[in-house]
Amino acid sequence: MSRSGVRASRHVEEDRQFPAYGPIEAVLGYLLFYVIVGRVTPAVVTVFSETVLDLSPSVIRLGLAAALWFVLAVTVIDQARRQLAALGFLTYEDLQLRVWSRVSPWSLRTAGYLLAFVAGTAVAAATFEAAVEALLSLIPVVATIDAGAFDVLAFSLMVVFFLAYSIAAHALDRLVIDGIRVLTAG
Repeated sequence: MSRSGVRASRHVEEDRQFPAYGPIEAVLGYLLFYVIVGRVTPAVVTVFSETVLDLSPSVIRLGLAAALWFVLAVTVIDQARRQLAALGFLTYEDLQLRVWSRVSPWSLRTAGYLLAFVAGTAVAAATFEAAVEALLSLIPVVATIDAGAFDVLAFSLMVVFFLAYSIAAHALDRLVIDGIRVLTAG
């Protein structure tokens, strides 16, 4: 078998491990989305009902609630497809870049994920309120298309928060799923 064939079979073998990666990361991502929608709803309602579109506040709240349900449905369907693919019932094309998950030995990979989780959590916790405030300040900017009111520093802090949260959620997902795999294998 050629080297690319060996890599392809190893890649398929990694994809077929149950449980598949992603459920912890998906739950944490949805929880963040839920919290952020809850925090920005009053500002969105105010901006779009009183200044920009003159819509009814109940219509705006309904739209935000529909967005929450839509994202939840898509997340659940995606995670179900991942888990069924790991069991061999479906195929699922996972287009994630896999660099750290291929590091061996296992202890080095685990230490890296643990470090990423701790660092990501610390940075996310430190920047959460600033990120929410930046998001709140961006709502009128986006709604009125007023580029002069755009705060680059606040936007940068928001990006840092989302990156740190994503890294922490990804690392926690890998740690938990790898732990479950080890427990069920042995």
